Amino acid sequence: MFAQHLRKVIVQTVHILREIAKKIPNHDPSGVTHMARYLKEGRTAEQSAQDAAQVQATVRTILSDIEERGDASLLELSTKFDNWSPESFRLTDAEIDACVKQLTPGQLDDIRFAQKQIRNFAQHQKDTLHDLEVETLPGIILGHRNMPVESVACYVPGGKFPLVASAHMGVVTAKVAGVSRIAASSPPVGGKPAPAVVAAMHLGGADEIYTLGGVQAIGAFALGTERIRPVTMVVGPGNSFVAEAKRQLFGRIGIDLIAGPSETLIIADDTVDAELCATDLLGQAEHGFNTPAILLTNSEKLAYATIAEVERLLKILPTANTAGVSWRDYGQVIVCDSYEEMVTEADRISSEHVQVMTRDPDYFLKNMRNYGALFLGARTNVAYGDKVIGTNHTLPTGKAARYTGGLWVGKFIKTCTYQKVLTDEASAMIGRYCSRLCAIEGMTAHGEQANIRVRRYGNESVPYAGVAA
Repeated sequence: MFAQHLRKVIVQTVHILREIAKKIPNHDPSGVTHMARYLKEGRTAEQSAQDAAQVQATVRTILSDIEERGDASLLELSTKFDNWSPESFRLTDAEIDACVKQLTPGQLDDIRFAQKQIRNFAQHQKDTLHDLEVETLPGIILGHRNMPVESVACYVPGGKFPLVASAHMGVVTAKVAGVSRIAASSPPVGGKPAPAVVAAMHLGGADEIYTLGGVQAIGAFALGTERIRPVTMVVGPGNSFVAEAKRQLFGRIGIDLIAGPSETLIIADDTVDAELCATDLLGQAEHGFNTPAILLTNSEKLAYATIAEVERLLKILPTANTAGVSWRDYGQVIVCDSYEEMVTEADRISSEHVQVMTRDPDYFLKNMRNYGALFLGARTNVAYGDKVIGTNHTLPTGKAARYTGGLWVGKFIKTCTYQKVLTDEASAMIGRYCSRLCAIEGMTAHGEQANIRVRRYGNESVPYAGVAA
């Protein structure tokens, strides 16, 4: 009860501070004053915190049940949430082949084209990672090796939109990295495996393909069940429940990052029009009911015009029942006075996708620090990145862009160091420094690891538990 009360107090305090902050200028360490003005706001901090608490509790219960009851729990959860209760969640070769055959030659060609772009860029990225070995001092060899993790589960969101693109981005990059076991999973669509998703998993190089979704999929691969072997790492985007499951399981397994729900930030000036801005905002808002879509501009005229254009497009957009709710509850429009202020505000927001449509998009490339991925210029957009162009698609959300980038080939690779000491002289020399540094910390046993080598390789008399000269 005390914890609940404390959480409520914290949430209320955050909300009050947020409201105060909106009424006063923003300041950064450089002394520049910023006057960001909100023409449209989303849900309050208190409402968002309440939503998060409910998700956390639900996920915790589900994961505990999976850990306790294994496959029986998976079957119940899958039946309840997806109306899917197969004999086995893992697809057979025949079932995979049947899915592939449901696609037209043109659809398969498009999937192959997208995977070729992603594979090509991932390989170029991998080529920048080099093993290292260097003699830092005479007789002292230090190095590192880049090694892929052993096994990965690539989650592909389903629901209303089976995200074929996520199969490319997870499976293909893991394959390029050299992961030896790649399991891929996605929820059923309409009570059966999603043919295009299964085909993309297969063509991308997945070793195991499952039709299993949501928290139950993340839990199964992280914890293991009677019929599903656990993996070393789980990657892929998802809704708030999937993201929370990854958060709660991190440590028991590796994860790529917290990815979901999706976010987008449009940075624009008067060089573009409201139709383009509104189209790109709704392009991400249709992901789900809780997808933040934000316009950040230095043109008040463009800001108001975009708000009006969003409302116009929502009347004709087939997915307006989703995008409209997301825009109503989470959409924001913010006006700043300059590019400098826009950079400051954009770094504060730390959005997953940041699309820049200004006179000088490279200004933001040079000056921004907190973003999942940049889309520079009006000729490109987030959908290009999501579906086909080759850059990473699974990106940090919830301000995680402050400390991590997105899922890329390097996420599947461990960089592990090693050391060698080749001469007696080198061992004794390093040992003396180590002995004295251990003494500063009071770690006697550590110090003896150094002292015994000073005695043996340096022929010096160091008292037991003493300190080298």
